[in-house]
Amino acid sequence: MTEAAAVARNFLGYRGRRPEVCWPGNARIAVSFVLNFEEGAELSVADGDERNEAVYEVRDEVIGAADPCMMSHFEYGPRAGFDRVLDLLEAHDVRATVNTCARAAERVPDLISDAVSRGHEISCHGYRWESHAGMAPNEEARVIARTVDALTRIAGRAPVGWHTRSASTVNTRRLLCEHGGFLYDSDAYNDDLPYVLQPVGTPHVVLPYSFDTNDMRFVPGGGFVFGDDFARYCINAFDWLYREGETSPKMMSIGLHQRIIGRPGRIAGLERLLNHMAGRGGVWFATRAEIAHTWRAMSNLPPWKAQNRQTAGD
Repeated sequence: MTEAAAVARNFLGYRGRRPEVCWPGNARIAVSFVLNFEEGAELSVADGDERNEAVYEVRDEVIGAADPCMMSHFEYGPRAGFDRVLDLLEAHDVRATVNTCARAAERVPDLISDAVSRGHEISCHGYRWESHAGMAPNEEARVIARTVDALTRIAGRAPVGWHTRSASTVNTRRLLCEHGGFLYDSDAYNDDLPYVLQPVGTPHVVLPYSFDTNDMRFVPGGGFVFGDDFARYCINAFDWLYREGETSPKMMSIGLHQRIIGRPGRIAGLERLLNHMAGRGGVWFATRAEIAHTWRAMSNLPPWKAQNRQTAGD
């Protein structure tokens, strides 16, 4: 069997068997804000990595030498963007999931402690800010363990969530379950609701993430220019899911980056979005751990069965 055929694909999801979702307070929609804490974990020759990160406000990779320009760009997040974003979330009584690269946390542990003190969840975003595509299973298991150990030490509690930068491997979910302690991962982009799998042992929740309701679209070619672009797009998505949620409650993920939405020319877009959501009843702002715990507790939601398995190469 090929590697591709080893991954069970499901193209139907909940079609034909609408789950009886009941969010706390009978909310129509569970809204998950995710602050990606990556600065200092990006690839950098100056840090001994094999290459430099190439994407930020521009696309320009320096090869074979340290890149002070790119390093300075990433420093903006913890220096200026972090407090700007967290203060705004706090003003709206919204707790986020801080999706944290462990190497970034090791460089500024006080910021992670601050996030914990404000009630935010600390979850795993890998050790370095890197794709896991092509990683051997034993190497990936070491990365998972190193990430968990570092974040547990810094945050004072073990993380229960994982999200790989872009590409995971066919082994990632199994390795998370074998490591133990993980409630959920966000390595999927295929639904507006969570689902449960059971690759190893106890049920494991998958919380699909989103690259469209995400400030990463401010990067070159992403389509967002002004803060209002982010607000308008996310408000449109929220309003549609909120409407559907009257009869079938939904979940919405919103991706933030302190070095991106935390810029003064963009932060008003986040403020507009928060004001719009806060003006509606039936909205549950929750961390991903809270959503995963709630979902797994719903007894009418058995683990998904693999449908439409791709078997080419068998």
